[in-house]
Amino acid sequence: MKNTGLIITDFYWRYVEPIHEMPLFSALEQSEKRFHDTIKDYTEEQGLYRYQPEKWTIKEVIAHVLDTERIMSYRALRFARNDQTPLAGFEENDYALEANANSRDFASFRDEFTNLRRSTVDLFRSFAEEMMERAGTSNGQRLSVRALGYIIAGHLIHHCGILTERYRPGLQ
Repeated sequence: MKNTGLIITDFYWRYVEPIHEMPLFSALEQSEKRFHDTIKDYTEEQGLYRYQPEKWTIKEVIAHVLDTERIMSYRALRFARNDQTPLAGFEENDYALEANANSRDFASFRDEFTNLRRSTVDLFRSFAEEMMERAGTSNGQRLSVRALGYIIAGHLIHHCGILTERYRPGLQ
């Protein structure tokens, strides 16, 4: 892993590597645009599509990225406030099963994402530079506040890529 000034694990570097050289708020903006472009043409019926039987539906993928953004933002808040209490990880597959995603419509996902992203950006804008450099432990791994912002953006871009590359071909 390159030395970027971010405190980040190898696991999360895969999300951050493509965007780490751009300013954080540009990365968040780019990921927001990518999300809207990716889901804009899906029908409700297509939202229930999974490209393999054991994979999540499109709507479950969307719920997953929303859950992950919330969790990463919470971690950033805790670390920015200098809370050094180690935080637990989360089991994404368990969350996906309980998200009620397939009973929702795309309009509700778009609205929720818009509100969530606005809150995420507001949160990160409230952090002084000193707070962005703070780090804490989550799931046994050290992460900086700034790294969590990039993880939020990069994770969303990653899953938009999966929706485009693995899901969309099966819908045609």
